[in-house]
Order: sequence, then structure tokens, then C-alpha cells
Amino acid sequence: MSYDIIALDIDGTLTNSKKEITQRTVKSLIEAQQLGKRVILASGRHDCGMRSIARTLKLAEYNGVILSFNGGRIINAATNEIISQTFFPRKYIASILDIISGSGLTAITYENDTIIMDNTVNEYTYIEAEIVGMEYKHVDDFLSYVNFDINKMLLAGDPDIVDEYEEILSERFKGYFDVFKSCPFFLEIMPFGVNKGASLSKLLPKLGYSREQLIACGDSYNDMTMIGFAGLGVCMKNGEKDVKKIADVVADSCDDDGVAKIVEKYLL
Repeated sequence: MSYDIIALDIDGTLTNSKKEITQRTVKSLIEAQQLGKRVILASGRHDCGMRSIARTLKLAEYNGVILSFNGGRIINAATNEIISQTFFPRKYIASILDIISGSGLTAITYENDTIIMDNTVNEYTYIEAEIVGMEYKHVDDFLSYVNFDINKMLLAGDPDIVDEYEEILSERFKGYFDVFKSCPFFLEIMPFGVNKGASLSKLLPKLGYSREQLIACGDSYNDMTMIGFAGLGVCMKNGEKDVKKIADVVADSCDDDGVAKIVEKYLL
């Protein structure tokens, strides 16, 4: 079985520790697409924070796909058509806010192209905005303000507190939400069953591929489902230990052109 399509996490995988994509990585991915391979960007980011990368990699020219919000929204990069999306059940926001009250965690979501935050501020509050280059707005009453459809909630805070509330929220909302870390200081809250692996399992048949043809590269907990699903699951050397355990291959780190080397070995 040949590998014909690759799904790439962004932070800590496709981009290095400076949040840059190296020229070797760009070159290898464009060459792969010129050979008929397909590229999917698969991230917890809002799609606004993925479009500049999609342009750099020429995804529109080669029929690539943007999988944002961990699969909560999937977009055809060539047409900007939304292939599918899943909305967050807003009736549970009040309960989530009540549980995290006094924890020091910042509650975050998205309104169009703006990041919406409550008024809890910690040293991790603004990292998301810095990473994706989006405008942000603090609101006094998060619950009342968020009266529109959203795809996910994000909690930002001290890693020890994130660990504590990952356990609390996972138990409290079991069967209603998937709760997982995208990095030590970000806790993602997604509608149950919406994750990178499940989204790819639905997307691939629409694109005409099987899971055996898929390479999936990632580094963190929110990448585990797609790494486990793919025909070739790849964790970066800089990735989490638990992620490495389920990967078929541990690639070189994001600072050592790990993705480029995988592309050169398996796609070119």
C-alpha cells in the first residue's frame, strides 16, 4: 500500500519551536503535491490561524484540506467551502463555567475571526492569540455573550491546574464532551466524538482514500486519535511520551525537519 495523503498537526509538528515552517519542509510538501499527494492541515486552531500556512504550502492549488478545531470544521482549501462542521452544545457552558470558577483558568471561544475570552487573566491567556495572530476581546459575562454557534471551548492556564480540570471535566461530562490537552497549558473541550481521528475517518472516503493510505503526524494529546487511525502514525521526537507509545514511527523533532524527512521517505 502506498501513502497518498498526509495529515499534519501544526504547532510542534509542522512548525518548529519558533513557529516557523522551514524551507526544506515547504519544498518537500509542495513536491509531494506535485506528484499527486494530498495534504491536510489538522489543528486545534481556528481556521483563520491556518490560512497563511495553507497559502505557503499552496493547498488551494493542489486541492488540500483545512481541518480546524480538531475536526469541528473541515474546509476545502481551494474553494473555501465548508465540507462539514459540528457545533458545541451551548446549554452546558454555564455548568462548565461554574465548575472552573475560581480556578484561574481563562475560558476562550471564537466569534467569527475574533477570540472571545472571559476576564480571568493568567500568564497563558494570550498565547492562543499570539500563535494564530487573531484579534481578541474580553467580555464581562461570557455566558450571556456567547449566544451564537461555536465549535469548541478552550481553557488556558497553569499546567498543573489544567491537569486537575482535565480529570474533573472528563468525568463530569463523560459522553457529552471530549476533554483533552493540546499542550500542557491548553485544555480543549469538544463535542463528544469530534476529534482529528474521527473527522479523518469520515473525510477520507469522501476524498477517495482509505486509512491505509494516510500518514498522520503530530506531537500532542489531541493528535493521538489521528495517529492511531492512520496507516502510518507519526509522533515527533519532541512529542509527549504517551503519544510516542501509540505511534508507528517517532520522527525527528520539529526543530530538525522531522516532517520533511517523513515526506521525503514515504511520499517522494
